[in-house]
Amino acid sequence: MNGFWLFMFGTTLLMPLTMIGFGRFFYKQAPKEIQSTFGYRTGRSMKSREAWEFAHNYCGKLWIVAGGIMLPVSVVLMLLVNGKDADVVGDLGSALCLIHVAIMILSIIPVEMALKRTFNENGERLK
Repeated sequence: MNGFWLFMFGTTLLMPLTMIGFGRFFYKQAPKEIQSTFGYRTGRSMKSREAWEFAHNYCGKLWIVAGGIMLPVSVVLMLLVNGKDADVVGDLGSALCLIHVAIMILSIIPVEMALKRTFNENGERLK
């Protein structure tokens, strides 16, 4: 194992581990106050305390699952390029990181759809 492979291996694990960690945090408890600096912050999620908590719970579950899938996949793929040329390691590591970021960003879509199905425009739960 060389230093560059170890660096890329660690880098590719950061996002899945972050998603699992923050997913567990959000799932168990939304940030105490609706705020614009930390948490799942969208216009729809910030309409009411109930919508805020719902969004964090939903996003938390989604991130736990996504991170739980991305973590072992990343480990296996990076193990497959152990000992390969630095370009191969760098390309795979970079591609994995981009995929992780895309998955994190795209997770907004199902959360917003769930919020829209569950709450009205004022953040009140639909009956």
